[in-house]
Parts: sequence; structure tokens; C-alpha cells
Amino acid sequence: MSAVDRHAVHVSGVPGARPLLFAHGFGCDQHMWRYVAPHFEDRFTVVTFDHVGAGASDLSAYDPARHASLEGYAQDVLAIVRELDLRDVVLVGHSVSAMIGVLASIAEPDRFAGLVLVCPSPRYLDDDGYTGGFTRADICELLESLDSNYLGWSSAIAPAIMGNPDRPELGAELTASFCRTDPDIARRFARATFLSDDRAALPRVTVPTLVLQCTHDVIAPLAVGEYVRDAVPGARLVLLDATGHCPNLSAPEATTAAVAAFVDEGLG
Repeated sequence: MSAVDRHAVHVSGVPGARPLLFAHGFGCDQHMWRYVAPHFEDRFTVVTFDHVGAGASDLSAYDPARHASLEGYAQDVLAIVRELDLRDVVLVGHSVSAMIGVLASIAEPDRFAGLVLVCPSPRYLDDDGYTGGFTRADICELLESLDSNYLGWSSAIAPAIMGNPDRPELGAELTASFCRTDPDIARRFARATFLSDDRAALPRVTVPTLVLQCTHDVIAPLAVGEYVRDAVPGARLVLLDATGHCPNLSAPEATTAAVAAFVDEGLG
């Protein structure tokens, strides 16, 4: 099966124009970009897809060894890019896909023109001199809860991740998205995500990079966004007027404006 079919790739916009590749976060699918990606279809080739285990992806393509680390997911991204023969790609990666995009761009830098890292985290665990936002006990508890009752865990954690308690429909949508994800793959993806440490990759990024950070993000606090900005050569940080971890849903206008400014002015 082709990479396009495995990942339910959707291509829209202007054929032959610079490609914008939108990559979704944990527990999500490409539908989460529906308020942002269409705004670029008049000037760019717009590509969305589902990671294996999410959305309409082919579940049989999941490989426990390959996908045990974020490198495997980065190879999936590269397979899509190669199959579509995309060049000068700007990858817009949300949450864990921010680091997946970093790894993909390092592996084949000639394919990429820029990165937009939306609420990224290279390491979720606190470390000496580094604030990731979680203690080891926090992560162990999170993973144990996920293992014992995935649907219950999803219902409890998704609204907290989304934030914006005054807009409960957003938390309900993220909960439903979590619950649609294949639970076995989600458990393994969670381990690959929350136990990852890709800090050493950041200084190896060679393309222009924009970091988008929200306020009051329980998954990726401001200190993490500042760390990524400082570690990636020449990176810029934009603090969105948004709360929570999913500004593509909670603040799509601000997210779209920041991405547009970057692709129009930040890649020169």
C-alpha cells in the first residue's frame, strides 16, 4: 500500500505551489486542522494526513518496533513527502508532531523550507536545569491510567489538555477524537511521546523555525517553548492569545495569522 493510502493523505490547494504539510498531535487526526489549513489553499499546496492509528489511516501499517520512537513517525512523514515528491515543504506540526517534524527535517533537510512548531515539547519529563512540566511520577501515573482504562482516561484528560473550560464543546470534541483512536496504538504512541527526549535534535535544525506557544498550557508550559526557541538556531517564538494545548481548535484565527506571517515573511 502506498504512503498516501496508509495515511489517508488529502491534497488540496494550488498544484505545484509551495507545500504546507499539516501534522496532527496525539489522539487527534487531520480533521483537527479544518479551521486552519483551508485558509492556505488559495496560495499553497495543502497536505493533511493521519498518523497510523488515527483517523482513516491503515491500522495494519502500525509496526511496534518502527513506531516505538518518534523516529518511526518521522520516517512515515518522509515517506509521504517522497511519494508526493514534495520540495520546499513547510511542516506545521502540532504537539508531538512538532518534534516528529524536527526529526524529519534533520533527516532530509533538502526537502524542507521551514517548520512551524505548535505547542512543542522535546521532553515532557523535568530534568536537571530543564522544566518539562511533568515529574516521573506524573508520567507513570498517566501511563498506568491510560493502560487500565483508555476511554476513562480520555474523558478525564482531554478537557484538561484542551483548556478553555468556558467552551466545553472543545473538550468534548477532543475527548471524542481520543476515543476514536485505536486504543492499543494510542497506548504505545503515548509511551513514545511522553518518554521521548529529543532535546539534542533541536540544535541540528537547519531551516527557519517558528514556535507557537499558548498561555496556561498544561502539556507544554511557556518554559518549554522558550527552551525550544533558544535551542533551535534562529528560531522565533510567538505567544498566541490563546489558552490550552490545541490552538488550532481554540484559537484558529490567531494560529492561522501566525502561520501566514511566517510563510509570507519568515522564510526569506
